[in-house]
Amino acid sequence: MNSDDKDFVLRKNNYIQNNKKLSAKSKKRLQKLKADNTLRAYEADWLDFYDWCSHCSSQALPAQPETIVNYINDLADHAKANTVSRRLSAISENHKVAGYVDNNPCRSGLVRNALDAIKREKGTMQRGKAPILMEDLRNITAYFDTADIAGIRDKALLLIGFMGAFRRSELVQIDIEDLTFTQEGVIILVAQSKGDQEGQGAQVAIPYSSNPDICAVTALKSWIHTAHLGSGPLFRPLNRYKQIRNQRLTNQSVALIVKKYAALAGFNANDFAGHSLRRGFATSAAQHDVDERTIMQQTRHKSEKMVRRYIEQGNLFKNNALNKMF
Repeated sequence: MNSDDKDFVLRKNNYIQNNKKLSAKSKKRLQKLKADNTLRAYEADWLDFYDWCSHCSSQALPAQPETIVNYINDLADHAKANTVSRRLSAISENHKVAGYVDNNPCRSGLVRNALDAIKREKGTMQRGKAPILMEDLRNITAYFDTADIAGIRDKALLLIGFMGAFRRSELVQIDIEDLTFTQEGVIILVAQSKGDQEGQGAQVAIPYSSNPDICAVTALKSWIHTAHLGSGPLFRPLNRYKQIRNQRLTNQSVALIVKKYAALAGFNANDFAGHSLRRGFATSAAQHDVDERTIMQQTRHKSEKMVRRYIEQGNLFKNNALNKMF
């Protein structure tokens, strides 16, 4: 293994690159095992482990179970249990791609016991960003300046993001060509997303709302018409002269726009992020007695676990024993 590559074989697997039996096309596709965002996160996690091993004069690939146990215990001194778990996943995936499948050190009983001990000591509760609920959205709509092109865009962005339960990465990837308007509303094609690594695609339907203030379809049409968009990226940045740029908004831009309007509505902006729209939809749907399967159809969650967390949050007051006692 070339030490200059720091043994991160998920990005550059020398076994694949040097395999003369594989075509160039096959090699290229085999290097796309993970989404780019996942790959970047894994690389950052792996490099932290690699640097720790270098400092301790230990071998990173293949690593001994004892090396990994010592690493995650040092990491646990300043990191959350969920961070430790994620870092361990990156180490495991890198070993697996390097050919250590049956003898993956991350799967040893010693490592698993060490991780369980860390989880018991530190807890695994995740403190996510606050959701923007339906009633919050109604309050926020008062702060959209629809005489300004930025306000028109932001209104469409937030309403579509909420009603479609979109991840911020999905929002910025929407193209005009992905939209199909019907008498009932709009259908948005999601070609690929975090929960759809194989690119099967999904269609998200957003109907017209009886309340024009929070109608995502009307807001979307207004943005497209005002911006004179005919093809390409749907949500785009503006320059200092309020001219539309021919590129996509970034994930970070979505988060900043959400924070901006949360602050205008009187909330603490630090409590909110791009994910607040998706989380807010699921929580609000639960508050309105929408069943789990129907929520999952809109959010496109593959697992019930996360959706049930949102449902539990949405029902904290509705199913509260004190309400019946009062």
